[in-house]
Amino acid sequence: MPGGRLTQQERQQIALGLSEGLAYAQIARRLDRPTSTVTREVMRNGGPTGYRADLAHRATEHRTRRRRQAAPRGGPQVSPQAHGRDAEALREYEETLTTVFMQSGAPKMMARVLVCLYTTDTGSLTASELVQRLQVSPASISKAITFLEGQGLVRRERDEGRRERYVVDDDVWYQSMIASARSLAQVVETSRQGVGILGRDTPAGARLENIARFLDFIAESTIRAAEQAREVLHTDPGTATGGTTEPHTEGG
Repeated sequence: MPGGRLTQQERQQIALGLSEGLAYAQIARRLDRPTSTVTREVMRNGGPTGYRADLAHRATEHRTRRRRQAAPRGGPQVSPQAHGRDAEALREYEETLTTVFMQSGAPKMMARVLVCLYTTDTGSLTASELVQRLQVSPASISKAITFLEGQGLVRRERDEGRRERYVVDDDVWYQSMIASARSLAQVVETSRQGVGILGRDTPAGARLENIARFLDFIAESTIRAAEQAREVLHTDPGTATGGTTEPHTEGG
């Protein structure tokens, strides 16, 4: 399987595949590339409807030059090779994880900020550090943090120097799952209001009742599973048997 960066000819093949309505996996097989490579390429360059091979190629060359020219500023930086990491492999992984978050519904800048925090050993960065790492404006970082904080995915704290830091900690995903379940509960309540208005014995009323029952079950199951598995988020993987920890279940 070929490695390295995509060539301009490969990008033209991707554009052709998209115009033919092919899935990412089919395009990847044509190129003998991983599906994730094609997915990441399309998502970061306009998406399936806006992808243009020549623009994508120029954008990639521009990003490469900008990374090479960027000089570290501000506070101390952790080398990408820390802990024996491969800098290029880490960069590719960050792009892949960003694409996954975008496919899950996160806007691009919010996904980039979240990935930056998740792949930092401290799990926290200041606004200036995020600006430096992502080479974007402070306003972009502020907007992204506001969005992520509203989703319960990031929290703020002050360090010893009174600087505001943005943090992803062990409990963030638990809080996010609970918030998601509660938002479903609001949909359940509103759906059942519609049942009363439309009539339980009407097709529309029955439809809304079934939606309410379905989402009610999902919300309750999500909360119960999150409570049972919460301890996994606070477990040191190195101390777990076989590297994993099974969540506690009722009656287990």
